[in-house]
Amino acid sequence: MRLNYNLTKATLTGALGGLLFGFDTVVVAGVIDTLVGQYHLSPTGKGLTVASALVGTVIGALGAGQLGQRLGSRETLRATAILYIISAIGSALAPSWTILMIFRFIGGLGIGASSVLGPVYIAELAPAKLRGRLVGVFQFNVVFGILVAYTSNYLIRLLHLGATEWRWQVGVASLQALGFLILLYGIPRSPRWSASQNRIDEALAVLKMMGDPDPEAELADIRKALSEEHAAAHQPVFRWKYRYPLFLAISLGAFNQFSGINAILYYLNSIFSSAGFSQISGDQQAIAIGFTNLVFTMVGMAVIDKIGRKTLLLIGALGTAACLSSVAWLFHTNTHPGALVLDTCCLHCIFCNEPGRGYLGLHRRSFPESGPLQRAGDWQRQPLVLEYCDPDVFSRYSRNLGTERAIRFFCIHDNFAVLCGTFPLS
Repeated sequence: MRLNYNLTKATLTGALGGLLFGFDTVVVAGVIDTLVGQYHLSPTGKGLTVASALVGTVIGALGAGQLGQRLGSRETLRATAILYIISAIGSALAPSWTILMIFRFIGGLGIGASSVLGPVYIAELAPAKLRGRLVGVFQFNVVFGILVAYTSNYLIRLLHLGATEWRWQVGVASLQALGFLILLYGIPRSPRWSASQNRIDEALAVLKMMGDPDPEAELADIRKALSEEHAAAHQPVFRWKYRYPLFLAISLGAFNQFSGINAILYYLNSIFSSAGFSQISGDQQAIAIGFTNLVFTMVGMAVIDKIGRKTLLLIGALGTAACLSSVAWLFHTNTHPGALVLDTCCLHCIFCNEPGRGYLGLHRRSFPESGPLQRAGDWQRQPLVLEYCDPDVFSRYSRNLGTERAIRFFCIHDNFAVLCGTFPLS
């Protein structure tokens, strides 16, 4: 089966939420040191500046499912685009640190909601044979957005805009968000949502528009799945017989978040500055790492079905721990600063190729698509709470104990991820 124009347009539009997700998540890496100097932030203040968006991300992710079911994924994604625009413009014009925090929180709401509803919208539109690959476009766009953010920071830095430089770096996201909002008005509603609202003719028309080879049969499957979900909606999740999948769902997600990859993304420029790189040089290294991130995400997507998710997770967790140990050693010895770039690139190669993809694969494959254990799988979103802790912990540890020990902290958690990964799950 081939992609048609309508399906391609809808997929790329839905996946743009991933690009904004990646961009907004790490653009702060290029401005955080400037903000520390301008607002005289303590280590706690620095951590809160980064984590404020993640608090919104947690709330947005937890609330997006219910809102998406009520309004539809397309309409809710439009709301997230508006939140992105408000956040970008508000952050750029913020007169104080408190106002900046508020607007970053608003942006976090959009990040969290789009991280849930973007893949859901694509999956509900795509024919079964193309679904996995098309949903992968969202993940690709997340890491592409990270690369775009690092590149944008670098190019704006070259303009030497002085005191307003950081405002341009965070404000430029409004242009991407505006484009996202405009494109969302040119795509259809999800056929699944239309069917759930008894708009059967509308759902069938969308399935035909997307090029589904047997739209009537697909619509019948959607209606059957909706009936099963309704029947299982009131079955409890927290039962003794579900203790094992719940433990693994939460533990794997928790140690995946505490691998340190998020802290390195958020504080990449600060880490290079600690190693003696200038701002411009640090931005250049960040672009190299963002590009590595992108390339090896594609590699991970290509090999995950061939070598298995669990194997990918175990190899990656061990490799990530080894790379973090090497980075910590470089800071401890204060030698070979050039090797820091290589080590950090290797860290992103391994994480994006192994535990990041492996964890997401286990998330999607280890739990049924209906019934109580569907909600057990949803508990793997719970570690988003730990994304808040990740930058705050790094900021406090790096100031009080040194960057080396902060990185060691995350290395220890990678070893726990290896231990959890040895349990049979998928």
